[in-house]
Amino acid sequence: MKPAVEEPAMVKPAAKKTAAKKAADEVTAAKVTSADAAPPKEAASPGGPQAKAASKAKRAAAAKSTAKSTAKSTAKSAPKATGTGAAGGRSGGAKPESHLAMVRRARRINRELAEVYPYAHPELDFRNPFELLVATVLSAQTTDLRVNQTTPGLFAAYPTPEDLAAANPEEVEAIIRPTGFFRAKTKSIMGLATALRDEFGGEVPGRLEDLVKLPGVGRKTANVVLGNAFGVPGITVDTHFGRLVRRFKWTEQEDPEKVEAEICAIFPKSEWTMLSHRVVFHGRRICHARKPACGACPIAPLCPSYGEGETDPEKAQKLLKYEKGGLPGQRLSPPPDYPGLPAPPLGAG
Repeated sequence: MKPAVEEPAMVKPAAKKTAAKKAADEVTAAKVTSADAAPPKEAASPGGPQAKAASKAKRAAAAKSTAKSTAKSTAKSAPKATGTGAAGGRSGGAKPESHLAMVRRARRINRELAEVYPYAHPELDFRNPFELLVATVLSAQTTDLRVNQTTPGLFAAYPTPEDLAAANPEEVEAIIRPTGFFRAKTKSIMGLATALRDEFGGEVPGRLEDLVKLPGVGRKTANVVLGNAFGVPGITVDTHFGRLVRRFKWTEQEDPEKVEAEICAIFPKSEWTMLSHRVVFHGRRICHARKPACGACPIAPLCPSYGEGETDPEKAQKLLKYEKGGLPGQRLSPPPDYPGLPAPPLGAG
């Protein structure tokens, strides 16, 4: 009997097909998985599509992270918007300026103006309190220049309160006619001269409450005399001062006494008189009523009204007046430190 010969093990066709299908399924599953998660470095071929996609995604994520970090850093380092300054004044959504921020900005403007106008002074010629008092009354509704051109003749004829009180009104009117409203002004200056003679012994009083009782003398005139003839600090609210402090957003008041009260609350008393001179100087030379020279203004970055006037530097430079524009000042006898030219006398040139 022949020994049994073992036939070689045969893989059934069905089993072979099942194994092939299983391998194909594993490859498909691997592809699907690679679409959802980046394959490990050892599985990705350098330069293959999967590696390129992963690199691109990584660069995009890094760029996004850098942009976010930069924006956060810029926002943190940028100055807070307060609605002030050359840029802030035009920012529609700027945060309203707090009172404290306004006070700090106002005091900084005062310091800047002190550097621009270290020679700021009263622009009326006078040699004593009486002359300053009369000149200030005459300056209503006219320029200081015209008053300075007129008072030499007036004080030559009537040097004291007693002289002016005893004058012929028609002769006084003839002298001060160039200042305008000469009849009303004659009545005022002769009235105050009479009051000085009869009630104060011919001397100008050094108290606000006494000065405002004199004919034609209000708080503005009284503060001019007190600050410049007696060294008593005071805010002088004339048309220039009122216009500028509203442009600077230091106050919204229109009434001179309310303006004075609010500005006095912002600055120390020691600054009141010189602040008045600096602001008035700036209003006459650069920050004009109709066309401010914004492009030539040294405090433009601090001004919330920047842009109301000419912003082109060359055009703005042509708008400058008095010593800033190379023109004579308003005083015939300016202080020694005044950098401009003296004004010409009446009728000259």
